Amino acid sequence: TAVALAAALDADVCEIYTDVDGVFTADPRIVPAARRVPLISYEEMLEMAASGAKILHLRCVEYARRYNIPIHVRSSFSQREGTWVVDSTKIEARKDGDMEQAIISGVAHDRSEAKVTVVGVPDKVGEAASIFTVLSETEINIDMIVQNVSAASTGRTDISFTLPATDGQRALTALNKVKDQIGFESLRYDDRIGKVSLIGAGMRSHPGVTAKFFSAIADAGVNIEMISTSEIRISVVVAQDDIDTAVAAAHHAFDLDAEQVEAVVYGGTGR
Repeated sequence: TAVALAAALDADVCEIYTDVDGVFTADPRIVPAARRVPLISYEEMLEMAASGAKILHLRCVEYARRYNIPIHVRSSFSQREGTWVVDSTKIEARKDGDMEQAIISGVAHDRSEAKVTVVGVPDKVGEAASIFTVLSETEINIDMIVQNVSAASTGRTDISFTLPATDGQRALTALNKVKDQIGFESLRYDDRIGKVSLIGAGMRSHPGVTAKFFSAIADAGVNIEMISTSEIRISVVVAQDDIDTAVAAAHHAFDLDAEQVEAVVYGGTGR
């Protein structure tokens, strides 16, 4: 609403006050050495918000990008400069000659998702479409999707997807109603998962980011269950108990730790 009003009033900037000093490279509750990001693009902030960061609502950033309204995220409890969410071209213009834009803007996580696996789906044209049509008609949003290679001996495959945990039982009920019609064998449900995402526009021009991310998580002893990527984001699904470890490992691997601990949560949830 604040960004929409700022756009309607043709404001120069929309200031959003919260209980932290801006957008940080990770949740300070998990990574105390997280540092504030001075500038971040709309695209990166959209990915952060969609990946579980609690600072800004997704639609807030969408409005800001659509109407080109700079957002200044800052604390209600201090006078410190916060984080500016702006168009990527403005970030390029503000770069100093000796200052290179960071490859990675931050590591986000989301504990609110669950995973459904549809076991033994006949590997025929249209079966996947039937599954996701049923879910669409139930108005359930799907996040990540993985389909296994069909087993040659059975001609069947498994399809796994993530969705909000609050929609998990509705999804199971909807799919069980069409079990005979689609012909799958069974359903598996797991709500003890979490999503960890690495976000940064710089990864477009830096090869090896994916390998470094996966290596850091593996070295921390965390198993990856699912993978999803976009041009500026890599997301993985891990066991819920491993979220904090994976976030900290990725944050350290990409040198995001601050030299001095500056992440302060003044109160509340950090939103």
